[in-house]
Amino acid sequence: MARTRDESSPLFAGNAAGTLRLIVYLALAMVLMVLDHRNGWLWRMRYAASAVVEPVYRLANLPSAGMRTLSVAFADRKLLTEQNQRLREDLLLANARLNRMAAVAEQNQHLKELLDTQRSLDLNVQLARVVGVDLGAWQQRLVLNLGARDGVKPGQPVIDAHGVMGQVVEVLPTTSVVMLVTDPAHAIPVVVERSGLRAVAFGARDGSGMVLPNIPLAADVRPGDKLLTSGLGGRFPPGFPVGKVLTVALGASGMFRTAQLQPAADLDRSEDVLLLHDQAEPAGPPAPAVPAGPPATLAPVPGAASGGAPAAAASTAGPRSASPRAAATPATPAAAGSTP
Repeated sequence: MARTRDESSPLFAGNAAGTLRLIVYLALAMVLMVLDHRNGWLWRMRYAASAVVEPVYRLANLPSAGMRTLSVAFADRKLLTEQNQRLREDLLLANARLNRMAAVAEQNQHLKELLDTQRSLDLNVQLARVVGVDLGAWQQRLVLNLGARDGVKPGQPVIDAHGVMGQVVEVLPTTSVVMLVTDPAHAIPVVVERSGLRAVAFGARDGSGMVLPNIPLAADVRPGDKLLTSGLGGRFPPGFPVGKVLTVALGASGMFRTAQLQPAADLDRSEDVLLLHDQAEPAGPPAPAVPAGPPATLAPVPGAASGGAPAAAASTAGPRSASPRAAATPATPAAAGSTP
């Protein structure tokens, strides 16, 4: 449908006023372009207007951003749960490995202490591992992984890096049983390091430690004194730590004192122990000495010259050699030797 003259745009009207208005608009546009090109006025206006329009853009984008956030939250929940579970498992595994490394480091430290003990004392020892424990009220025993096939014998002392643990009481083909010093049936001769007092330490009846009974009232025993093996009895070599005095109290009879001892060895924590092969000297009188004499090369040869025999007899006889019987006696073998 064609436009009528009245419906036409006033800007493009055919009269002079419309043409003048168009020229003004074009001139204004050219001036604005020149000013914007030289001074950047329009850019400054857009920059200032963006501060006002930006909140409107954010508000318009808010529904779509919220829907996107909700979709991510609901869609990735399962993935995040699985990742969290894997991370938790990795953390538990890392903690288990760390605990294992700590246990291995502690075991290595214990083995180093055992090795240092062997080197410092120059002992003939054998390393054994504890494979069984029986720490009850009536007996205190350990089971080692070495037996008769490894050269273990009953009565061998057992020590760790800190002191005496006990002795072997039973030997099986591949294992052996050790009676600890805290066993009620165990006794060990000891000496107080400070005063030199000799005594015998027994295992407590309840298996909680060791006791030193029947201490004379005048004996110098104090809390904190260290006890060492005395070497008496020929079973434990002297000088090994046995325990430390905790308390000293008057006995039930009132005539002696009793000391409670703390074992020096780590009886409930040691996993590796040392078996001593260097036994102490057995108790009892020494063996008779072998009769000594001159070397065989210097012994007199039988049937030597008769001239030397009277001189030797005269030198040994002394004043009695003046008698005719004494003088004739050494000559008799010579005469007997000359007869057929």
